[in-house]
Amino acid sequence: MTRSLLALSALAASAAAYSCDVGTITSFLPLNSTVFFADHYNASSNFTFPADLNYGALTSPHPTTSYILPKAACVIQANITLPGNTQHSTGLILPDEWNGRFMTVGNGEFAGSVGWSSIIDASWYGFAAISSDLGHEGNNGSFAYPNQTDALANFGWRALHDATVNGKAVTAGYYGQNATYSYYRGCSAGGKQGLKELEMFPEDFDGVIAGAPAWWFKRLQLYVVVNTLWNYDTTAPGYLDSARLEAVAAEVISQCDPQDGVVDGILQDPLRCLFRPETLLCGGSAGLDNSTCLNIDQIHTVNKLHDDWKTVNDTLVFPGWTLGTESGWSSNGPSDDFVTYIQYMLQIGGDWTVEDWNDDIIALSHRLNPGNATADDFDLSPFYERGGKLIHYHGLADPSIPATSSLYFYDQVQSTLNPQGINLDDFYRFFLVPDMQHCEMTSTDAPWYFSGDGQNGALSDSTVHGVPGFEDAQHDVVLAIMAWVENGTAPDSIIATRWNNDIPDDGVAIQRPLCPYPSHATYVGQGNTSLASSWNCTTYY
Repeated sequence: MTRSLLALSALAASAAAYSCDVGTITSFLPLNSTVFFADHYNASSNFTFPADLNYGALTSPHPTTSYILPKAACVIQANITLPGNTQHSTGLILPDEWNGRFMTVGNGEFAGSVGWSSIIDASWYGFAAISSDLGHEGNNGSFAYPNQTDALANFGWRALHDATVNGKAVTAGYYGQNATYSYYRGCSAGGKQGLKELEMFPEDFDGVIAGAPAWWFKRLQLYVVVNTLWNYDTTAPGYLDSARLEAVAAEVISQCDPQDGVVDGILQDPLRCLFRPETLLCGGSAGLDNSTCLNIDQIHTVNKLHDDWKTVNDTLVFPGWTLGTESGWSSNGPSDDFVTYIQYMLQIGGDWTVEDWNDDIIALSHRLNPGNATADDFDLSPFYERGGKLIHYHGLADPSIPATSSLYFYDQVQSTLNPQGINLDDFYRFFLVPDMQHCEMTSTDAPWYFSGDGQNGALSDSTVHGVPGFEDAQHDVVLAIMAWVENGTAPDSIIATRWNNDIPDDGVAIQRPLCPYPSHATYVGQGNTSLASSWNCTTYY
């Protein structure tokens, strides 16, 4: 499969019909657009983006200002106008060895910067690729206040769609031909953006890769604030400090790891585990250390964080954390960035503090639905009917966006489409990734790498692209979506990899198959448990 895809890419490779310069690129964009630069770089060149045009990137949690380009390409940054006298900044890469395909990439958290790393990674595959800052700079919600309805719409859906439309136009103009296929890849906020796109504009993409999607935006932002308040007051009898959180995490592994048939410190299927935190009660027969044992109020806090968040009449607000996320729980209160959602995107104002929380904010958020950013149109039939394919994944140890929210999304789509006679497996595969945290990495020895968006940047060598040594549709989610869209080969599994020290040159440490939900990976009972061949995808029924 890999050879056929790569061969097809080579055949589709096209030299630019036009030159890489500001005037040429400007001619492909709408009036009043501003192209800041359009420069050609050779392979292995260093690209450093202009700081004055990318302030938002400097405010991200892990700012990077320069990159090594894997392939020779035309690199562009341009502002494109949007309604209401607004605009968004876009980054676009047009590789010399174009594979005839186009890709839009997503953002993280509140966006506010061009995703240079993601489009550079896409160019390694040969894609012409575009990213948008969604019309604002900075990684919080302050851009939305007061009543910046156009800015909110840009953030929620409009800018990404506009980037896709104009990115395709520039691609067609530059190469002298339209892209044969169009794809999307994103994780976190980027996962949400991909789902929102296929819901609103099912014609934009042939294939979508959506990781750990923040799809329930109007509730998720509240949940990440409120659940930290449940473990915020250091004087409360139920407060869990970092030592006790680690003790809970260790006990989860102790109780749940053996249930998958292999004791290796990896939680293959925490959804099936019945966890009893009472084993950590102080004064019990186990003789626990007083610094890490729990009182009954702390047991209640553990249960509250694992349980779904519900309000009066047992109404679900947001699904709770999965087992295996405990080491990532906060004991320091909510992040200021997420508080800005309530302050500014809900138009309350900067004087609001977490001490002002009340459940009326849930109804306010639901009513305002800032920017229409929530991707909750579960009728994906238009995307299905035009032949679109969706690969959706989520780490089971994600401490930022509960994996249970992705399960909820999948179930809602299934409930909507099954009565229409649509089999989800025909166009939608959902993969849960054991012990993977938010979009990438793990705190255990679990395999987590399959070239999801941003994963290469988490490796010790950030110049890695694809899945070194395993450049095929069985190991690489980008090649998997291409194989499904272009050859009709659906991904019955995707093999995740972890290298020693997270360095590909140090050799493979472990590989295991990721299975499309509701199946899961099961040890066959013999063979090296670090080999993918020792595991099968099975169901419980």
